[in-house]
Amino acid sequence: MSNIVTQPVTVGKAMPCGGHKRKRKRKSQLVGFLFVVPALLLVGLFFLTPVAMTAWMSLHRWPLLGQPRFIGLDNYWRMLSDTGFWDAMGFTVLYTVVVTIAIFAVAFPLAIFVEKPRPLQNVFRTIYFLPVVVGFAAASLLWVWLLNVDNGLFSPLMERLGLTNGRVNLLGSFDLAFASIITMVVWKVAGFTMIILMTGLQSIPEDITEAARIDGVSALKRFRFLTLPLMRRTVGLALILCISGSMLAFDQFYIMVSGGPQNQTLTAVYWIFNQSFVSFRLGYGSALSIVLLAILVAISVVQLWIIRDPKEDAR
Repeated sequence: MSNIVTQPVTVGKAMPCGGHKRKRKRKSQLVGFLFVVPALLLVGLFFLTPVAMTAWMSLHRWPLLGQPRFIGLDNYWRMLSDTGFWDAMGFTVLYTVVVTIAIFAVAFPLAIFVEKPRPLQNVFRTIYFLPVVVGFAAASLLWVWLLNVDNGLFSPLMERLGLTNGRVNLLGSFDLAFASIITMVVWKVAGFTMIILMTGLQSIPEDITEAARIDGVSALKRFRFLTLPLMRRTVGLALILCISGSMLAFDQFYIMVSGGPQNQTLTAVYWIFNQSFVSFRLGYGSALSIVLLAILVAISVVQLWIIRDPKEDAR
């Protein structure tokens, strides 16, 4: 009969059970939440609270001086027949479309230019980005001087070059004022969009573009079928920032042309400003602000839906 050898059983540490795993997971989630709390407090204090107060004011006839009176949705019904607001919205959409196209038409070539290693690369980046640090109010005042008929730069220069017969008021007609403001905004904002697009270009692996170049793919086709698809998220971010900022345009139109000539350059925010602080209808101005916020949210949601990646969503 063979001997039965019994080996000693070593008792090790027990593996953590599911309860311990869940406990550690909840603890890590709690730590992450504590890091987010300061940001949530700031958002709640400086965004959600003002939005809630604005929504409450929009339900009242709220004069600048005097006692507010609750009127329900009357301000919103009144807005439907406010042709001035819808004209301002139409001009704002026109301005947004034109200035967005102009900004990308300038920013994309600049991003491609400064992304490639070349002499004085950092100098070029600094020069193109420098106008971004200037505030819109300061930039508008600067361009008011540059566009001045008598003491400015552009009008006398155009006369000396023979481009115009005498000096022209570049802010005197709608077409010239609109083109001048578009030029100022592109000069001011294109550098910021350039930086965003440049980061997207730098994130594209070099071996992919090099392989396409070796295969004989032209630069235009590489940009169309390789660069743009890989920069979907970056372009989407730049578009959202550009469109949102353009829909909220106010400073340049207020300072440079004061909504003129003949109130043809009144933007949506400018109209809200007039209703709130010129006509002293704070309740109606609040209702217009809530509607404009809803329009911006809808535009952003549509853009995010368009630039989504179905393959990533399916994972």
